[in-house]
Amino acid sequence: MNINERLIKTRNLMELRGLDAYLVLTEDPHQSEYVADHWKLREFLSGFNGSAGTLLITRQYVGLWTDSRYYLQAEIQLRDTGIELFRDGEPGVPDYVTYITNLLPSGARVGVDGFTLSYKAYLAMTKELYKFGITVDYKVDIAEEIFSPRAELPQDEIFEMSTETACQTRAEKIQSVRDVMLQKNVTHYLVSALDDIAWLTNLRGADIDYNPVFYAYMIITANEVHLYVDPHKLTAEVSRHLEKDGIIVSLYDHYEKNLASLPTDARVYFDPAKASVRNIHALPREVIKVEGQGIIGALKACKSIGELQHMEDVHQRDGVALVRFLCWLDETIGRERITELDVAQKLLEFRKMGEGFLGESFGAISAYGSNAAIVHYEPTIESNATLEPRGLLLLDTGGQYVDGTTDITRTIALGSLTDQEKRDYTLVLKGHIALARAIFPQGTRGVQLDTLARMAMWRDGIDYGHGTGHGVGYCLNVHEGPQRIAKTDNGVEMRIGMITSNEPGIYRAGSHGIRIENLTICQRYSHTDFGDFLCFKTLSLCPIDTRPIIVSMLTREEREWLNDYHFVVRQTLKDKLEPREKRWLENALAEI
Repeated sequence: MNINERLIKTRNLMELRGLDAYLVLTEDPHQSEYVADHWKLREFLSGFNGSAGTLLITRQYVGLWTDSRYYLQAEIQLRDTGIELFRDGEPGVPDYVTYITNLLPSGARVGVDGFTLSYKAYLAMTKELYKFGITVDYKVDIAEEIFSPRAELPQDEIFEMSTETACQTRAEKIQSVRDVMLQKNVTHYLVSALDDIAWLTNLRGADIDYNPVFYAYMIITANEVHLYVDPHKLTAEVSRHLEKDGIIVSLYDHYEKNLASLPTDARVYFDPAKASVRNIHALPREVIKVEGQGIIGALKACKSIGELQHMEDVHQRDGVALVRFLCWLDETIGRERITELDVAQKLLEFRKMGEGFLGESFGAISAYGSNAAIVHYEPTIESNATLEPRGLLLLDTGGQYVDGTTDITRTIALGSLTDQEKRDYTLVLKGHIALARAIFPQGTRGVQLDTLARMAMWRDGIDYGHGTGHGVGYCLNVHEGPQRIAKTDNGVEMRIGMITSNEPGIYRAGSHGIRIENLTICQRYSHTDFGDFLCFKTLSLCPIDTRPIIVSMLTREEREWLNDYHFVVRQTLKDKLEPREKRWLENALAEI
């Protein structure tokens, strides 16, 4: 079936169920950002494969909402489908809930699979639609009838981290959670987020590409821990270790049934942004529901001393791979044919040489020239551009290691550049350095720091649509909350031990895209009569290309920061390289 035939079949199913509209979300039952193929119904029905988007299907109309990272990609992928693109966040563009209220009459019914809809989103949506007499049926799952062939749920084996690598035992982590539960006066804690479960159990999986997690739920009480997972994924050894730690393994499919049988006097804690509406509505009506930010998410966001040490070791290994790649690229460009896919594959080969490498932490964004204006571009056989000895290559990549996760972006000059490319590059670098040099009082939130990265380009009337920084997991998801650095405020303050990206950018459609990204550790700077002050320590180790820089645009402090950073890169990596690579590194790190 093509896209049009799939939409026709969906509308026939909607008519049979008396629905005026059907919402297809990106998420799986755990509100994951990235999902297994089994849950990619939105992609199946629209052809759009970005990691964020909502599809609205009515009897006569189809629209798709996505954010600025995917505007250009969605425009290309939705072409000739008849699906209208809504650029979420742009002035005058209604969100899909508002659009429904304008489109459907009072008495209309909207269907959605409640396993893919968070409880928080459900409450917000129904509150608004109720004003217009529109109801939501969250028990409508059309995937089995429309999604064919549908991938099976993943069956990959789960592996266990060593205590030395995990830095804490399961028992210690569980006790930390119970301490918080006691403070909150709750009896049960429902855990849906897959990375939370992986972190707490010191287990890792491969159910979702690039994310070392596995499909599971957990219920934690003062005396018991129940893990709902497909037991076939557990080796006999892992099962014995879980049993020894008092973790009771139950079938994944039994989670909702067990929620319904919780004692009626329970006080149940959950994160409404992570728990699905289907699961929460399965609870007995009498239980007291206590909503709040995920307990585990807050604990794992602040890395331990051991985790930070492992992450620094991992970034040294990753830095070696990156230097070897950049050396190869400089030696090869203009002499051999190289494509975007070749670049991604070559860097992967160098990373595979590193100890403990598991795979990439996300699909490589290898984007040459105008392709780099597509913020989350991934090269395909059809789009695969050939690199030429001119212009810019944007390379945003990362690695998963048994003892850490990396994410780094470099924009690389392949030859001659335009004045605009140089100026844009220098503005992005100025923004990156401003955030890297920030010193701020304890209690500062990401929204307050975001301005620093944008100020230089704002003076030129330039901005970018994505956030400036996201949290990063420890051998876990490359995008991890709760912290973020962005224009919108999520109320989360930066805390010691958080690892966050620093990645401002400039994107010009049809011309070029530029982004410079390092990971940083939030750490203590000083204590004064005015309180505690924090700063960022740069974690990533890789030269920042100096060839596109307009040096006269940099202040003395900015030049000093770059030279100091490059000194650290040189001293840390030089003895881990071959003589040819070491010579390349010395040239690349020449002071400006």
